[in-house]
Amino acid sequence: MVMNEIANVAAKCPVPHHGGEPRPEKPAPERRRTIVVTGASRGIGHAIVRKFADENWRIVTCSRHPFDQVRCPWSSGPEDHVVVDLSDRHRLGAAIEALRERLQGQPLDALVNNAGISPKGPSGERYNSLTTPDDIWMKVFHVNFLAPLFLARGLIKELIAARGAIVNITSVVGSRVHPFAGTAYATSKAALSSLTREMAADFGSLGVRVNAIAPGEIVTEILSPGTEEKFVPLIPMKRLGRPEEVANVVHFLCSEASSYMTGEEININGGQLL
Repeated sequence: MVMNEIANVAAKCPVPHHGGEPRPEKPAPERRRTIVVTGASRGIGHAIVRKFADENWRIVTCSRHPFDQVRCPWSSGPEDHVVVDLSDRHRLGAAIEALRERLQGQPLDALVNNAGISPKGPSGERYNSLTTPDDIWMKVFHVNFLAPLFLARGLIKELIAARGAIVNITSVVGSRVHPFAGTAYATSKAALSSLTREMAADFGSLGVRVNAIAPGEIVTEILSPGTEEKFVPLIPMKRLGRPEEVANVVHFLCSEASSYMTGEEININGGQLL
């Protein structure tokens, strides 16, 4: 009786049931997948590139720094690297064209907008709403907020061709006042969170997914002195995060495992906001 009920349920279920037989192997991908990563020369961006290189993706990178063959021993690295200062609006268009030239009309499976800047004062102090110079506001918002939008628009044809994914790297400071991160940085990341939702709504019908990741205190060069002493006691997991932990979630959001996710922001902070 029980076996008959199970058989009836299996017959109605739209998901294939293989019983005790081994599941059929997935067909090998027809082409090598391609990703563009900004701010790839250090920190989280560098960990993202390493993760995708390990997964045999073609990596196209851009950053303010020239390609470092010693630190970045993946194939076609120098040829697939674009040097660009994303705060320079006059050169961003040329950088987008340089990226498109490297893609040569091929589909783009993922765009990761990781580049971000958080300027400090002359003595390393936090810039607040009253002390942030006008030019710093403009520079921060162009790198952290406008560049992700312009890159996505500039590469949209290639993203549509792959039904690709966009991942914006926001921050825990986009929703909380932070003792080290400046006002311009925090508000630019909050704006990027909102932009992620708007882009997801606008790009969804084109087959392009857009999500965000909001890291907390991750061990990178951008951390201010004293971060570990101040925050580890407040984080339930009692440690700072590692760049590769962020990279793993980026990979998830660019993979078929997240194929029905868009407009989401995933926090990676060890429980810092609890």
